[in-house]
Amino acid sequence: MPQERGGVCRLEDQFFTVLQKQTEQTYIQDGSGDIYLSQELADKAFRQGALDRDVPGVVLMGHAVVAGERGVGLMMVVKRCKQEYRQDDRQKENTLNVSFHNAKVRIFYYLSGIKEKKTLNYKSNLIKMKKLMCMILLLAGFTAMAQEKEKEMKKGWSFGLLPTATYSVDNGFQAGAFGDVYYYGDGSTYPDPLHKISWEASYFTKSQRMRLYLAYDSKYVIPGMRVNASVTYVNDPLYSFWGFNGPASLANLPESYNTYWTNKDTNINYFGMSRKMLRILANFQGHITDHLNWAAGINFWNWKIGDMQDKGYKVKDSDEKHYYDKDATLYKDYQKLGIITDSEKDGGNALEINAGLVYDTRDIEAAPSHGIWAEAYLNGNVLQHKYLKACAYFRHYVDIPIHIPAGDPVFAYRLAWQQTIAGETPLYMIQNNPLLVQRNMISEGFGSSNTIRGLRENRILTEGMAWANIELRVKLVSFKLFNQYFYIAVNPFFDAGIITKSYRSAAFEKAKTVSADTYMTLNQLYDATKVGSFISSAGAGLKIAMNQNFIVSVELAKCLYKPLDAGLWLGIGINYQF
Repeated sequence: MPQERGGVCRLEDQFFTVLQKQTEQTYIQDGSGDIYLSQELADKAFRQGALDRDVPGVVLMGHAVVAGERGVGLMMVVKRCKQEYRQDDRQKENTLNVSFHNAKVRIFYYLSGIKEKKTLNYKSNLIKMKKLMCMILLLAGFTAMAQEKEKEMKKGWSFGLLPTATYSVDNGFQAGAFGDVYYYGDGSTYPDPLHKISWEASYFTKSQRMRLYLAYDSKYVIPGMRVNASVTYVNDPLYSFWGFNGPASLANLPESYNTYWTNKDTNINYFGMSRKMLRILANFQGHITDHLNWAAGINFWNWKIGDMQDKGYKVKDSDEKHYYDKDATLYKDYQKLGIITDSEKDGGNALEINAGLVYDTRDIEAAPSHGIWAEAYLNGNVLQHKYLKACAYFRHYVDIPIHIPAGDPVFAYRLAWQQTIAGETPLYMIQNNPLLVQRNMISEGFGSSNTIRGLRENRILTEGMAWANIELRVKLVSFKLFNQYFYIAVNPFFDAGIITKSYRSAAFEKAKTVSADTYMTLNQLYDATKVGSFISSAGAGLKIAMNQNFIVSVELAKCLYKPLDAGLWLGIGINYQF
């Protein structure tokens, strides 16, 4: 091991022999013994030095000479293949400060305790640079030994394709396909791709929903800027509308309607309506300082909503087609009571503009092992029914140093808040959760896979909501198959939320004075005293990941707030929730 002698780091003789074959470069030493490596010498060292060798598991990403409070030194950035390697405390030396990260390792070799570079009084004597380069080679060797079992480096194109074999109580079975296309180039950015294209085409048997989606994401297509763009089309002929303000909606509904959201014997689908949505968005992020970015985007929406458009169904002992009663719906009752207005009942357009800040220290975007991902931004509609929303998200990923062969466990949590601070959101936009970086095809409502798992889709429609998601991510096994790298993980979780601003409370108060022939009474439809109820759920998930980025997710959850309990909830899709 290296030892300190006379202020200069000495190495064991066996390493000098190795280094002599690699380089004869030099560094400069002043009269006090302080050492300073010039940029020119650094360039030569890395062109001819030890790290230019084919060291297994180590790829040189870049280097620079740095001058800071601790002194002047050489900084290298190397990329490791195995993410779970840790440096043993016994390997640390006074002159070596190594900060290990999941995808990249930054190595700061401080050559001295120089406070200001200008105080150096260089002398002509040149000292061999063997000591410095040998230290680098030794460190690379430690890293390489930890990587011999797994060397992950993807280049070129990578494709992920799966059938959409899912089921939910709201939409039934899903048929179709979805996938991601990644381009890694020469592999220098792996596991982050240079370009990512996501897509889906699917159909749901129960709700008869059709979904088409195409998205593009890249941090490299425009230098210094991240670009995210997508086009989405959704046709929901039997969309489920559960009313406003979650726990307050349908709180006193008869038990039969809480259990069965359709009743074909009486031609009733009380929660049914239809909607068609076209969304085109483009979001951009640019650099401000280390880990801090600005973000802005524009999102166009076109909505067409109305009565449900069912294709009819057959009942027992009858050959005739039956259709649901379009007048016996919550959507119609809200119109009759004046809670849904004429200007929004058929849909409309929205042009949302958002802008804010993003703080991101994650090591890997798809499944971080450590770091923070936080966003704070404003999102407003400039067309009809203007409004302005404030949004804040804080996500934290903590590596737990329990060294499982497949990878250390990760404790992850998200704290989120979204609220309308000016204007009022129209009916056709109330379910939207605006995001700066759109990872999922649809980001809607409070309930289901994007927010509080275990609830029915869009079960909570409100102007303001705060929620939290907590989960433990544990990799069980990793392996290589068909020249692709896989791992299997589990993620037990707990979700919770509460309404911070109710939606159209005044309209519900006014409805008490309205005389209307509704299918359900206002007392059955709404109970304002339950708006602030605490909602929670718990469950667990299974993840299968390919090449770090393509992650298939299967999650089961149970709502712990009984009035909103929809039974055992199942969600199958891609990516972690956050």
